[in-house]
Amino acid sequence: MSNILPTATLGRTGLEVTRLGFGAGHRRSMNDDEMEAQLNAVLDSGINFIDTANDYGNSEEMIGRFLRHRRHEYVLATKCGCHPDGHTWTRENLFRGLHESLKRLRVDSVDIMQLHNPSVAECEQGELVEALQDMRTQGKVRWIGMSTTLPHLPTYLSWDVFDAYQIPYSALERDHENWLTTTAQAGAGTIIRGGVALGKPGVGLGSSDRWQAYEKAGLAELKQQGESDTSFILRYTLSHPDVHSTIVGTTNPRHLAENAQAVLAGPLPPDVYAEAKHRLDRIGLTPA
Repeated sequence: MSNILPTATLGRTGLEVTRLGFGAGHRRSMNDDEMEAQLNAVLDSGINFIDTANDYGNSEEMIGRFLRHRRHEYVLATKCGCHPDGHTWTRENLFRGLHESLKRLRVDSVDIMQLHNPSVAECEQGELVEALQDMRTQGKVRWIGMSTTLPHLPTYLSWDVFDAYQIPYSALERDHENWLTTTAQAGAGTIIRGGVALGKPGVGLGSSDRWQAYEKAGLAELKQQGESDTSFILRYTLSHPDVHSTIVGTTNPRHLAENAQAVLAGPLPPDVYAEAKHRLDRIGLTPA
C-alpha cells in the first residue's frame, strides 16, 4: 500500500487537494508546543489542504505562526461573514474579516475564501457574491466558495458563481449524498465537513443520537478486521465518487495517524459500500 495520500482535483479551481484535509477548528485548549507539533504533523502526514475560519478561536493565528515557513506545501481555505457577536452579512464585515484573516495567517492572499453559511436571502441582501468577487479582483483570494446546506444549496448552484462548496456529509448524515453529484457535475469542488460524524461518542465529539444509527444499521459488521468505527465512516464518505476532500479535525496525534491510514486503505469495496447503503436505507437514513 502506497503511503502517499490520494488527491482529487477540486472542481474548476484545478487545485490538487488530498482527499483527507484538515479542519483547523480545534476544540480543546493546546499550548504552543502542542499546537506547533500538531500542525506540522498534519503536513508531515501528507495532507495538503487546511480549512479554517475567522471565528475558529486562535486557529488562524496558529497557522500563520507555525506553518508560515511551509506555506508552499498546502492549499489554504478560510471563511468570512463571522463576527464576535455571531455573523454579520455585510460587505463591510466581509472585508473586515478578510483583512483580519490575512494578518493572522501572515499571508497576502488565501486560496479559497468561503461564505460561512448565510441563507440565500442574507447573501442577496448583503450583496455578498459581489464582495467575494471584488476580493478576487484585488488578488486577495484566488477562488470563492460557499459553506452551506439544504435548502439553500440548489439556489446557490443555479447562480453558478461559487468555485467550491463545503457541505456536511457522512454515512450518518446523508441528506446531501445525491447533491454532491449535482455539485460536482456543475464543475464546483466538493469539500466535506462532518465526514467522520465528529467521531464516536466517548472517543470523539459525535452525538449519541446520530451514532445510534450506526449500531441500528449494523455497520460494524461490515468493517475490516481491526478497523475502527470512525475509520469505516471515513472510508464510506470517501467512497462517494464526487467527494473531492473531507476535512477532519483532531487534536489527537493518534487520531490523525488513524485517519491517514483509513484514507490510504482506500474506498470501501463496492459490495461493502452497496450493503452499507442498503442497511442505512432500511432504517430510514436516506438521501434527501
